[in-house]
Amino acid sequence: MKEIVIISGKGGTGKTSIVASFAALSNNAVLADCDVDAADLHLILKPKIQQENDFVGGKRARIITEKCTGCGKCSELCRFDAIMCDNRGNGEQKLYEVEPVSCEGCGVCVEFCPADAIAFEDAVNGRWFISETRFGPMVHAKLGIAEENSGKLVSVIRKEAKRIALEQRKELVLVDGSPGIGCPVIASITGADVVLIVTEPTMSAQHDFRRVAELAAHFNIPTLVCINKYDINEGISDEIESQARESSIKTVGRIPYDTAVTKAQLQTQSVVEYSDNSIAQNITSVWENVLKILNHNLKY
Repeated sequence: MKEIVIISGKGGTGKTSIVASFAALSNNAVLADCDVDAADLHLILKPKIQQENDFVGGKRARIITEKCTGCGKCSELCRFDAIMCDNRGNGEQKLYEVEPVSCEGCGVCVEFCPADAIAFEDAVNGRWFISETRFGPMVHAKLGIAEENSGKLVSVIRKEAKRIALEQRKELVLVDGSPGIGCPVIASITGADVVLIVTEPTMSAQHDFRRVAELAAHFNIPTLVCINKYDINEGISDEIESQARESSIKTVGRIPYDTAVTKAQLQTQSVVEYSDNSIAQNITSVWENVLKILNHNLKY
């Protein structure tokens, strides 16, 4: 079983559209949407949910009102200002409560409460799903509003996708990774067989391509790049290819700008399903180049 992870240095480069087309071209992979902070692969693939699970990313404190003596020790020690005091009556009685959004789950208040009046409970940070799509199984998730631990959720999704691939004897796990260089990206690419960076010829994307390429190099993962919408600035496209060569990153293709991408999205289709024009042919060529490198383990 092999794993291809598609990432980008910034959002909006067309990464998810390309992943959807790869899913159509493979038609025999387990899909994993690890862009958990802004998941949208489901908008194209319209998955039918088969299983739904809570994602418990950590702990959260809760004050047990009937046991609280109002000493204020928890509020004094909380570095995140997550514990609020509500004066009642004549001001002699104090009631403390935890603001869930602010609580970081460090457990200091629990450890030092003299009345043992603080519960430390599992925090449900989101939901993750096992679904079926027209191209095969898909594992995806929805992180709660203002929730953290997205890196841990990514690890859960990848682990489950690999389990399904082994169970169903699938040869490929296809991962839509997170943009940027933060924890969810690190969790997306660690241990992958190949990473494909999708970039575009803009100054910001060029800068972010360098950063994400350095990240992949740090983990010693074979890395490829594809330049999407290359023809909006061919000069920068040439510069990106040159930078890639200097970093021993192989360019596996250039994809032109085409309104067919938006039209396909409106029809909830991948580009290669919607059209067989030049952009579909370019995406197909990129896919074939990625598979060639993956299957033959080429050195470059």
